[in-house]
Amino acid sequence: VLKLPGAILAWLAFFCYCGAELTAGLWGSSYLVKAKGISADTAARWISLFYMGITLGRFLCGFLAVRFKNRSLVRLGLVICLAGCLLLLLPLPAAASMPGFVLFGLGCAPVFPGLLHETPVRFGREASQAMMGTQMAFGYIGSTILPPLFGLAASGGFISLFPWFLLLLTGGMILSSEGVDLRAVRRQ
Repeated sequence: VLKLPGAILAWLAFFCYCGAELTAGLWGSSYLVKAKGISADTAARWISLFYMGITLGRFLCGFLAVRFKNRSLVRLGLVICLAGCLLLLLPLPAAASMPGFVLFGLGCAPVFPGLLHETPVRFGREASQAMMGTQMAFGYIGSTILPPLFGLAASGGFISLFPWFLLLLTGGMILSSEGVDLRAVRRQ
């Protein structure tokens, strides 16, 4: 699978996605408490709304998949993730930036299932099992490495870099996902 055009970029997309989702869920409330100065109870509620955004988004994507292609849903999700990151980055009061977590969760919803569903189209049916397995492996590596990596930064007093970290991972998802579409031989 290493020789397949776009394989490395596909792995990077899963690495970034899983790392971003877990980092947002694990460190989002700490960011809201330490950088935005809100109470721990309120922060926990907003992070639960991040997960509610993912759940609601996946539910809605089930209906939208009838009318839109996976690639379009993934792109829409990544744009919404980007909007959520930008809302967190703006120097707004906490009450105005907290919805960025909901947007980020809503944007995450179509990315993982959409990228998996595109695997046979991007890489062919004969390579799709191996690609799916390796994509999942890189997703797990991202979710294992990236949240603790950000935790090191947070423990060093850099919790305010949280939205920048999510933005970096979202940018990685966008560039790698679009790069796969440019390099992979699309097969029907």
